This record gives sequence, structure tokens and C-alpha cells, in this order.
Amino acid sequence: MNRRILLLATDLEIGGTPNVVRELAIRLNDPPKVTVEVACLSIWGPVATDLADAGIHVTSLDALGQLDVAVIGRLRRLIRQREYDTVYSLLVHANAAAAVGLIGLRGVRQFQSIQTTQPRPKWHWKVQAVAQRRAEAVVVPSQSAAAVARDWAHVPAPKIVVIPNAVDVASFRVEAQQSGAKGDAKSPMRVGFIGRLDPIKRVVDLVRAAAVVGERATVDIYGDGPDRAAIRREIAASGVERLVRMHGVIAGPRDVLGDLDVLVLPSDAEGFGLVLIEAMAAGVAVVGTDVAGIRDVVEDDVTGMLVPPRNPLVLAAAIVRLAEDEALWRRLVVGAAVAVKAKYDWSVVLPRYRQLLGIERESDCPIAAAPSADGALSS
Repeated sequence: MNRRILLLATDLEIGGTPNVVRELAIRLNDPPKVTVEVACLSIWGPVATDLADAGIHVTSLDALGQLDVAVIGRLRRLIRQREYDTVYSLLVHANAAAAVGLIGLRGVRQFQSIQTTQPRPKWHWKVQAVAQRRAEAVVVPSQSAAAVARDWAHVPAPKIVVIPNAVDVASFRVEAQQSGAKGDAKSPMRVGFIGRLDPIKRVVDLVRAAAVVGERATVDIYGDGPDRAAIRREIAASGVERLVRMHGVIAGPRDVLGDLDVLVLPSDAEGFGLVLIEAMAAGVAVVGTDVAGIRDVVEDDVTGMLVPPRNPLVLAAAIVRLAEDEALWRRLVVGAAVAVKAKYDWSVVLPRYRQLLGIERESDCPIAAAPSADGALSS
């Protein structure tokens, strides 16, 4: 039977979830046996262009905002016209739109994904609690995300499937990165943040840490978002204009990871932290806060360093340790490379999606779903 699967995202702007959608669509698409197409609730974005260039059919549903309920009618028409048998939606707005849009459409399966552990806004979790009732399964990227899906969205544990985000390890050429030393011993450590400039990311803590580290490191901040002005004010207040530079939006982490020695993710919470495994695959040491989502990915002193959230002094101390201890930096880079290849390469993760979506028989998949300690399925 020919399969027709729609991946539905809230938007296709540059970001972690749109990147997951892009890679998943391209890798699952196998016409004529399996046709994967993509839609977003909002207007056309850069990732939509990437998908179209890769030969994936993309539809933007052009919602005017979160309260544009007319988008549900456009989604229903799309599902009927394109004759999808499965809809896999990601994030609360897409999950809710799909749950409502599929009412009365017989023979169409729905899967949903929750990619966050952020407690606010609380109404998101109330909406998700209602939307998840329509889904056959809810995919989360980490055990932390599984816990909040169960506790805040009231998703039954047997319905939760843990499938981590993934990278194409080979494309990062880890071995080539590791063959050289980090920077120059006399040069400052090159530290970076890559991501949306949202208050929950706590980039201001990295700026404050830079003031403590001083000339031993430079900090490059890549991305944009609502916290940009606050970060600029903190740079000026901390007197680190020479050491901290803001670069705005980039096409993807791969474009700048080669210029970094250390990637810092100082968030209050993450669903997973895709940029962490991208850095790990690129031979860049990682420092993250010991919070939900990040601690699922980073094993302290083995694949990276974990520090308490909202503590610039401890963050600064971690950066200084890496700047002064070449052996520690190299050990963490090597440990991260081993872990990312074993756990987060697409060759490991993609079969789990194929099994979930019924593209392969269970016996064809190298890793079968099994209950985890808290009852969630870990594929």
C-alpha cells in the first residue's frame, strides 16, 4: 500500500523543531511507496524553501495568528485533497489544529509531538491535554519531556514514545575536527551560543559569565528573538563589548560551529537541545545547565559539563576550566563524539520513526519499543 504522510508544523522558520521536520521529511520520503509532505500553519519560511529544494511538497496555510481558526478549514481541505493517511503534528498549535481538523475524517491516523519542558504559558498545556486525546501516540525527545507530557498534559504513559532528536554525524566530519587542538594556546577560548534569544534561554547569564572570565574567552551569540534588547543592555552594563558579539540569525549551527571551541546552553529548561548534539557531532565541547532536557543529553564530566542554572559565576568557572585544561576539553569532545554517534545519529533514530508510523514491520527495526522505568515507551 502506498503511504501518504503529512508532517504538520506550527512554522517553518529557522529553529530546532523546523529542522527536525525538514530532516525527518527528507529521510522518510520514499516515493512511490511512501510519500511525505509538509505543511505549516503560518506563512512560508526558510525551512520551507529548503524542503521544496529537496523535492518535498510544502504547503503554508497562512494563519494570521494563533486565533485564526480559519486555518483549520484550510487544513481539512488539504488533508482531503492530498489524501493523507497519516498526520504527524509537532508543537501545541499544530497538535491542536490537527486534532480539531481531523474530526470526522475517517481513516486518517494522527500522531503528535511535544518538544518542550517549559512550564509557561500554562494554557499551552491545557490545550495540549485536550488535543492529545485524538492522537494514537505522543512523541517526546527525552525522558524529561515524557514526564511533563504525563504530568502537565495528562498524556497516558503507555501513549508516550521517547524518540530523541538526531543529526547526521558523518556530515560533521568529527574525526577531522578532533585531529587538531582547540584554538591557539595563547588565544582566548572561543565560546558561543546558538539559538532563539528567548528569556528562558538565559543568555544574559552567559554575558555575565563573560565579564568574570575576561580576556580568557570571547563569546559569540547567534540568533534573534524577544530577549535581544535585554542582552544588548547586559553587554553594555557588564562592560564586555570587546568580548561579546551578537551576530543575528544564521542559516544553521553548522555554519558557525567550526569557529567555536565551546558551545554554552544556559537555559532554564529545554525539551532536548538539538544544538547540543550538533555541537557534539562537530567536535565542540558543550556546557549546559543542569535542567530538564539538557541533563538528558549531556552527561556531566563525560560528554560535557553541567552547571547550575542562573549561576554566572559557576558557568564562568566551567569556561575557565576548559580554557586552561586542554586534556579535559579533548576528553569531553571525544566522549561526546562517541555518545552522539551511538545515540543520536539518524541511522539509529530513523528506524524508530519508521516503526512508529508503520512504514516498516517491527521485525525490520533494529530497536523495538520497550517500556521505560516510568512507563513511557522508549523506542
